[in-house]
Amino acid sequence: MLLRKYFLNSPTAARVAPFVIFVLLTALQGRFGAASAFWFYFAKTLVGLWLIFEMRPFVAEMRWAFSWEAVAVGIAVFAVWVGISGEWTTQNSLWIKLGISHPPGKPAFIWNPNEQFGAGSALAWFFIVVRILGSTFIVPPLEETFYRSFLYRYVASQNFLSVPLNKFLPVPFLATAAVFGFSHNEWLAGIFCGAAFQWLVLRKNCVGDAMTAHAITNLLLGIWVVWKPAWNFW
Repeated sequence: MLLRKYFLNSPTAARVAPFVIFVLLTALQGRFGAASAFWFYFAKTLVGLWLIFEMRPFVAEMRWAFSWEAVAVGIAVFAVWVGISGEWTTQNSLWIKLGISHPPGKPAFIWNPNEQFGAGSALAWFFIVVRILGSTFIVPPLEETFYRSFLYRYVASQNFLSVPLNKFLPVPFLATAAVFGFSHNEWLAGIFCGAAFQWLVLRKNCVGDAMTAHAITNLLLGIWVVWKPAWNFW
C-alpha cells in the first residue's frame, strides 16, 4: 500500500522506480558466486511481477496491445539482433577497439544454466524457463514504460505528461534509442531495437504495441539461444 501511495503521488516514480529497482537487482546477479546470477534472476523476475502489479493502476498507457505492426517489428528486431555480428557490434569489443578498456584477465561470465547446473538437469531447465518467461512478460512492460513513456518525453520536457506519446521529436528519439542501445551489450542492434519500438509508440500512440513487439523479440531470442545454442545473447 505504501508503494502504491508513492506511485499515486508521483507519475515519475510510477514509471522510473520499478525500472531502477529491476536494474539494481540485475547488477547483483553473479556478485555472490556464479550460481547467484541465476537465483537473482529468478528473484528479480518475481519482484518485477510485483512491481508491475503495483505500478499498473497509475500508468494508463501500460496496457498490452496486439497489432500486425507489433508482430512485424518484433520479428524484424529479432532477425537484426541475431544477424548483426562483428568486431564493433558489442560493447565488450567496442571499448577494447577504442582503447577505453583492455581485455579482462578471465573470460566474461556467460549466462548458461547447462554449464552451471549440468546439461538437461532439472535446475538448468528451470532457469531456462524462468529466463524466457521473465524476458517475455516482465522485462517489456518495465523497460517500455521507462524508455517510451518516461525517458522519451522527459528529454523533451520535464513536464513529460504534457508531451503526447505520438509526437515525433528528433532529439528525444535519437537520445532514447542510444540510451536503450547502450544498456545492452549488443549496442548496435540495441539502437535499432530502441528506434523500432519507439516508432511503434509514435504510430500507435500507446506503449502496448511496443511491449508486444519487445515480448516477441525476447521470446524468439530465448528460443534461439537454447536451440542453437547461443548463450552469448543472454
